[in-house]
Amino acid sequence: MIDAEVVRLRKLRSVALRARELAKALESDSIDDCVFAESAVICWAISRIATGRLRAHPYLRYQQGPSRIRELIDRAIASMVALTARRRNRCFSVYAPELQGVSREVADARALTWSADLSEALGRAQLQLGRLAKQLEGGAQHEGGTLAMPRNKTVVRAEASGGALEDLATQTSWPYLAI
Repeated sequence: MIDAEVVRLRKLRSVALRARELAKALESDSIDDCVFAESAVICWAISRIATGRLRAHPYLRYQQGPSRIRELIDRAIASMVALTARRRNRCFSVYAPELQGVSREVADARALTWSADLSEALGRAQLQLGRLAKQLEGGAQHEGGTLAMPRNKTVVRAEASGGALEDLATQTSWPYLAI
């Protein structure tokens, strides 16, 4: 494992742990929806995958986990964000970008790793994140009362072809393929 992969895995672990703290804070008051609880579990699994890979490294300084101060700061920030989101009744809308950030980091780590077992484990997590992102998108639409995306001809054509918004989302999530 090279230094760039160590940095990438540490960043992945940090983003996953931040998202987990926010999911726990948002889930603590939610009775009717378990999206936040499932998300917290998946983020925990992602952070454990990254931590396990880092702990297998022969150098001791690469094996270090996140500091206790970082955990406390993440918990405090997540509590404040969750309180604000609950007051504005926008829990799904606030958490969706956080989960998208985790999904981006998982995709980056998976694409740039040379390890087949790490890629496979991150691939399973990526599938679960995609399912949860769809649930969060549906919840965010219900919070806002309307679709978050403006309806234009491209979206209408995608819906008419039976592909719904996934066709449009797939096209925009890989910008470097549109060269």
